Amino acid sequence: MTDQPEYLTPADDALDDTPPDHRSGFVAVIGRPNVGKSTLINRLLGQKIAIVSSRPQTTRVRQLGILTGDNSQIVFVDTPGLHKPRHQLGEFMVEVAQQALADADVILFVVEASCPPGAGDRLIAEQIKAAAPEVPVLLVANKIDITPADKLQANIDAYLQMVQPADWIALSALQASGMEDLLGRLIARLPEGPRYYPPDQITETYSRQIAAELVREKVLNNTHDEIPHAVAVEITEFKERENGVTYIAATIYVERESQKAIIIGKSGQMLKKIGAQARVEIEQMLGCKVYLQLWVKELPNWRSDEAILRRLGYRIR
Repeated sequence: MTDQPEYLTPADDALDDTPPDHRSGFVAVIGRPNVGKSTLINRLLGQKIAIVSSRPQTTRVRQLGILTGDNSQIVFVDTPGLHKPRHQLGEFMVEVAQQALADADVILFVVEASCPPGAGDRLIAEQIKAAAPEVPVLLVANKIDITPADKLQANIDAYLQMVQPADWIALSALQASGMEDLLGRLIARLPEGPRYYPPDQITETYSRQIAAELVREKVLNNTHDEIPHAVAVEITEFKERENGVTYIAATIYVERESQKAIIIGKSGQMLKKIGAQARVEIEQMLGCKVYLQLWVKELPNWRSDEAILRRLGYRIR
């Protein structure tokens, strides 16, 4: 995967061979935290572009996943989970999700099939009505693999009451069931239009940004509850050496000294584990050997410091 510019316009060579009945558009994938939005996008694309964790609010920035077929191009917009923000980082995340709604051609409202609607789901339904009242909504009831059959329809009916009129589909992103049906329904709802990206492009995110997110994913998956929301990762060096190995240096920021100690672990064992796991996936992404070097630094209250947030890529208006 190579670096791509942050925003792209339709490429001329991508448009020349576009069939006359071609459909394309942007699909906002929205839902409360931890309902499986990133897992769903990775499954649809057939490769990993979005990090996955059981921790709420894992996704922080808008990330595009581009799926091109013979007669269609779907641009999935993976968004942070809508929630009530408690700091400037939270405000940024909510703003990203709201903007994705306003710009969408179709909205995928992802919910957990095993649970009836909660306050977070109702908040999202209200946001959809306010920001995108004319945009078609497809309700995705995810995690049917852990949902009792006698509860499924009642829960779906309760969700549909909040977002009528809407079509719905029940599936399991984890087990890859229902993917073809979902894609067919999405394509049918897209407007006719050109390819916005070359057919072989999967994402517009820089490789170094994905590398930072993969390191953060491994921190989330290996540490205690006090760590997730307080951690950020910055790539400070990313270059290919003459021997063909890509050297990556990354700094993991936390807000307290106690969090730093948890990530480093006894005799540095936790940091070594995080680095080893991240390196494997970064090598898969880049298709080459990687030397990954990690540091951990304390950066008090970074989530409420606008200058630091901007430096880390969280652009606050």
